[in-house]
Amino acid sequence: LNSLGENISSYLLNNFGESYLRNFAEYVESEHIPYLRINPYSYEKEKIIERLKVYGIDLIPVANVDCAYRVSGDSGLTGKTVEHILGKYYIQSLSSMIPPIVLNPSPYERVLDLCAAPGSKSSQISEMMEAKGTLVSNEPAPSRIRSLVHTLDRMSIPNMGVLQYKGEMLNRIYNNYFDKILVDAPCSALGILQKKDEVSDWWNIRQVEKIAELQFKLLVSALKMLKLGGTLVYSTCTLTIEENELLLHRFLKRYPAEIVEFNLPVKSQPGITSYKDEVLNPDILKAKRIVPWEINSEGFFIAKMIKTGDTEVNKELFIKSKNLELLQHSHKKIKKYLVNVGDKFGIEPHVLAEYQYLIKKNDIYFIDANWDVDNISPFQRVGIKFGNIDNKGEVRLHTNAAQVLDRNITGNIVFLNKNELIEYFEGKVIRKNIDEPGQKAIRFYDYTLGTGVAFNEGLKSQFPRSKRTQEIVVL
Repeated sequence: LNSLGENISSYLLNNFGESYLRNFAEYVESEHIPYLRINPYSYEKEKIIERLKVYGIDLIPVANVDCAYRVSGDSGLTGKTVEHILGKYYIQSLSSMIPPIVLNPSPYERVLDLCAAPGSKSSQISEMMEAKGTLVSNEPAPSRIRSLVHTLDRMSIPNMGVLQYKGEMLNRIYNNYFDKILVDAPCSALGILQKKDEVSDWWNIRQVEKIAELQFKLLVSALKMLKLGGTLVYSTCTLTIEENELLLHRFLKRYPAEIVEFNLPVKSQPGITSYKDEVLNPDILKAKRIVPWEINSEGFFIAKMIKTGDTEVNKELFIKSKNLELLQHSHKKIKKYLVNVGDKFGIEPHVLAEYQYLIKKNDIYFIDANWDVDNISPFQRVGIKFGNIDNKGEVRLHTNAAQVLDRNITGNIVFLNKNELIEYFEGKVIRKNIDEPGQKAIRFYDYTLGTGVAFNEGLKSQFPRSKRTQEIVVL
């Protein structure tokens, strides 16, 4: 029990009993069981499973959780495969996959992920929305927003806009606006102590109470941003009563929200409805506690609520206008560039018509045609980089766009062999014998890796520097 620290051990013993504490300590000391989630829109699941066997990675499907797999026989290469860098799957705990499932978003809804970095749940939400419609992902911390944008690009998410605001302030921009909101709140992290043992160095009840105050503000802000009748899912990866049931009890007393029943695809325990001498709102019994050792994954708390009444409108936050507009594919400002790209890469016009476009100086971004917000000025990023306009007035297709468009690209393709892959990912000149100069789409196996430019000296990789952040093993 020493590995837990005195503060954590005392808290668990006093609130959950000796048996719980012992089970928790054994879980924290046990071997971590990795899981991953295959992106169903990037490739056929069965082929990904077969490809990973080459790396000595065997995947066991998780019952009742679509696209989720337990990693068996992990060779230490799960985060180093070609498939991983191309966003064919996301390494994520089983418990972490549950809140988006409870939210159950659809392509026809405006969906907000309020505390989104590093993007595990946002990318899952996008997949559940069939990569269509309006997904807004917010992250206040500059250091963490980089990881969110990295996930957006790596997972090729074509329906996500990125905001960088304090979540408790965001209701001053959006009021009664979203159909569904996920508040996967920052927390004291007891549920993930197995992989983050540094938590025990700082964990104490004063920190828990401080975090609970932020969580409360985030919940209030989310409710104000939610449409009447909309769905709000609150989740944490901690086990404390202060950040979970007590927080909900206080919230439900003051705000028009109702906890509703929901089913989970994994084992769980009901929410706690009494604490010391206090009787809590009986509806909190409908919330769920995921206990780590019962499912061999992280500890989580999840509650699903519906907004049942009006909330006050806060003073609107001033947003400096960026004079930017999203353009439909037929707009005269973008049409010539799309014709240029379509002709060069054999992309049918109807494919490019599935997106809308944003021109920022010489850069072009694109996002699903059904993505719909009233004002794009608050956004750090809207969609994915499509390309940039060169000094000849033509578009150089970006690698991220090539990965999104994937097999819709039918012309100007260069296939690499296994020996050329690493050099491509390192941004090098990889081949000397290209007949026709100009930009090419680059493929390996059935995967679109990105783009490159053929010139006299060979084929120069255009794999982005921002993606060259990990070791890649080619087998």
